[in-house]
Amino acid sequence: MLNIEKTIENGAAVFALGGRLDTTTAPELEKELKESLPGLTELVLDFDKLEYISSTGLRVLLAAQKVMNEQGVMKLVHVNETIMEIFEVTGFSEILTIE
Repeated sequence: MLNIEKTIENGAAVFALGGRLDTTTAPELEKELKESLPGLTELVLDFDKLEYISSTGLRVLLAAQKVMNEQGVMKLVHVNETIMEIFEVTGFSEILTIE
């Protein structure tokens, strides 16, 4: 299960994610991002309550990063050790801005 709390204000969006970002739930995030990304200059993904991310979830992040590279910035905050390890092993820590 994936919980998404979305706040959009003045061209900046914060998506607070909780639960699991996997094959079952990634399409839900992908849909929310596709609807929200047009016109954004800043996207913050808050992983404070995210427990797990699969390769499908990584693909959604990569697609969002490509869009945001064209129109602004994207950053990830509150990434826990488990997910950070996945980012490091996959090389995503080199691609994504993680604070």
